[in-house]
Amino acid sequence: MMDARMNPYHVGNYDLQDRFGTRETADRLAAKLIRGRFSDEDKAFIESAGFFFLATADHAGRPDCSFKGGGPGSVRIIAPDLLVFPDYNGNGMYKSLGNIRCNPNVGLLFILMDTRRRRLRVNGRATIHFDDPLMEQFEGAQLLVRISPEYIFPNCPRYIPDLKTGNPPLTVWSPA
Repeated sequence: MMDARMNPYHVGNYDLQDRFGTRETADRLAAKLIRGRFSDEDKAFIESAGFFFLATADHAGRPDCSFKGGGPGSVRIIAPDLLVFPDYNGNGMYKSLGNIRCNPNVGLLFILMDTRRRRLRVNGRATIHFDDPLMEQFEGAQLLVRISPEYIFPNCPRYIPDLKTGNPPLTVWSPA
């Protein structure tokens, strides 16, 4: 059984896991894969990513998902328990950042869509900083977002297409 602090599941997950007979597999995967600190491999993957998706929710729990680009190095792991990324001026709506100010719970999805197909999820708590000393490392940044991870876990690459070659998604998956 996994450490209760690293258990990502709730009654809704358990209901579906029981319905489809996957609870034992889900528990095994969580125990093997979920961690609360970034590994060296996580750091290398995240810092090489050219983009990620950021999920937030407002004060009432209404979700929002944003694409965040910036090229390799735009997201950095500055400690095993701290990820940072800059924010630049955009359309002025501040959907994601406004949500973070009301609800700090976030989910990040990093995905690689080539022959190495890979996904990594980071769920955690975000804070916004207008005068962060690290901002000078990101030319043109208007603020910096700091994220303390709660759950870091690789996600099955099975259905990721290879966009460079046009190859279809993989047909087998192993959590190793």
